[in-house]
Amino acid sequence: MKFSISFVKTADIADKTVITLGTEDGAPAGFGALGDVGALYEKAAATAGFKAEPGSALDLISPAECSAARLFVLGLGKAEQLSANSFLRAGGKAAGLAPKAKALVVFPEAAGVAAVAGNIAEFALGMMLGGYNFDRFKTTGRDDEDEAKEIAVEIVTSDPVAAEAAFAERQAIGEGVILAREMVNLPANILGPREFADKARELESLGARVELLDEAKMRELGMGALLGVAQGSVRPPYLAVIEWNGGSTDERPIAFVGKGVVFDTGGISIKPAASMEDMKGDMGGAAAVIGLMHTLAARKAKVNAVGILGLVENMPDGNAQRPGDIVTSMSGQTIEVINTDAEGRLVLADALFYCNQRFKPRFMIDLATLTGAVMVALGAHRAGLFSNDDGLSAELAKASETTDEKIWRLPLGEEYDRMVDSRFADMRNTGGSRHAGSITAAQFLKRFVGETPWAHLDIAGTAMGAPKSEINRGWASGFGVRLLDELVRSQYEARD
Repeated sequence: MKFSISFVKTADIADKTVITLGTEDGAPAGFGALGDVGALYEKAAATAGFKAEPGSALDLISPAECSAARLFVLGLGKAEQLSANSFLRAGGKAAGLAPKAKALVVFPEAAGVAAVAGNIAEFALGMMLGGYNFDRFKTTGRDDEDEAKEIAVEIVTSDPVAAEAAFAERQAIGEGVILAREMVNLPANILGPREFADKARELESLGARVELLDEAKMRELGMGALLGVAQGSVRPPYLAVIEWNGGSTDERPIAFVGKGVVFDTGGISIKPAASMEDMKGDMGGAAAVIGLMHTLAARKAKVNAVGILGLVENMPDGNAQRPGDIVTSMSGQTIEVINTDAEGRLVLADALFYCNQRFKPRFMIDLATLTGAVMVALGAHRAGLFSNDDGLSAELAKASETTDEKIWRLPLGEEYDRMVDSRFADMRNTGGSRHAGSITAAQFLKRFVGETPWAHLDIAGTAMGAPKSEINRGWASGFGVRLLDELVRSQYEARD
């Protein structure tokens, strides 16, 4: 579902669905524009036990004296506890109520709450995200066959110009999140390494610079770890390099690296058949990075940023690498491949080293659907954070609190690092046991980042199949785009 959102001072509500917001502190302020329906609200709320708690909704039958087709009140909770995320979630809730409507009018004011431009823009972003539905391959039996493909939404505010300006940046964020979701949702027969690389190339239309390194170039650079993963697939690998230069010319960039395994069979160490179809989403880290880079370019962020996508497919053909093979990474360090299903860290090893060597960034953050172990530890509600830098970790934690894309820092240490030592090579690609699996994966990556501040986000539980919410009703979440955009905006973007 798509929404055509506009911000207006007044709106005609005749025959339209009207949405207003309420808090636990009083009746919806927006009812002032609807005539004398306050008494109706109080009676209906008492009957339904509606207390305007977060995520709640009250459906009112429009009285004869009100020309609106339908009335909804969305609960925000207590006025003193509200945040931008309260309005974001309310917008997502509104999107869920919208499909049968011909047009919507939203009164975002609520009792005890100032409808500032930022909150209104967050509500609109929530509608944008909550309305996303991946159904492009459905030809019959769609739930929304009788629904409009685009719904006009008028959001009433005293300062539509300010709201429009605030939403312009949020719209860029929404586009980035939806792009990331779309990439994760696409099946691997449609989205291979080349197709993903071509999608990265499209960011040139926003002013980004995009370079694609093919197999020959990566072989020349010595990327034996990444190429070893790809050698079992007939589809060649790519390394996509996306640069957004919105800062000063002498400013070192910040960098984001994404694991882009478009499909992961596990290779020779093949996965169980059950749920293997979900491995089309094993490029969730690269999806988050391309979504972030789209956002930064679309909103013209005042920062220099680099996005690196390691794009491969892990297949078990006669040319696939074997358990016991030893590969040489771009860094010169050798790796014994204990398990070919621990392939994402091999891709990231070369991508991180390349990024560090070429761009000398201020920091590097990688994102990857890396381990099932992180889901054992944290479930699907938080991503695992590992880092060699307390300051960067604190900045990520603060951004996480703002966006509510939750993370949890897990330890690194010498005792874990020893677990990836190999008898035959410099290291092996697993810790050799099921214990501390997400930690040993992070220790492995740490060997390729040098002294550069670095953070690793294991998003295996949050990028796909995460619990549904008001702003995400599908399988792919786009986790990480909003989190990292907030990090950039609050900590690294140049101020006017």
